[in-house]
Amino acid sequence: MFQGLRTVSYHTPDIAKGKEWYSKALGIMPYFDQPFYVGFNVGGYELGLVPDGEGSAKRSSGVVAYWGVDDVSAEYKRLLDLGATSVEEAKDVGDGIIVASVKDPFGNTFGIIHNPHFKLPS
Repeated sequence: MFQGLRTVSYHTPDIAKGKEWYSKALGIMPYFDQPFYVGFNVGGYELGLVPDGEGSAKRSSGVVAYWGVDDVSAEYKRLLDLGATSVEEAKDVGDGIIVASVKDPFGNTFGIIHNPHFKLPS
């Protein structure tokens, strides 16, 4: 079951420069800061920075919106069963955060995420 929009990620060739620019642009520091991912909590939603690198040719160019789910593997399989094609299989990207993405039948990249650290404000 989908829980709502959680994360929009932008690819950047230099994660440190991306973190610096977005920290200034958003007026906040990231809540999650690792070499493989930088996450900002922006009004209850996440803006994530992903470094470009090996394997980036397979990834979507531009923005990917990630929809929150409880079970990424199950939803990934269900989306494939509905006619989507794989972009990135379910994987743990660190600290228990699981992501996957598919191309819908119309060519759009559709991301799903389970992030145990990200909570909507009350």
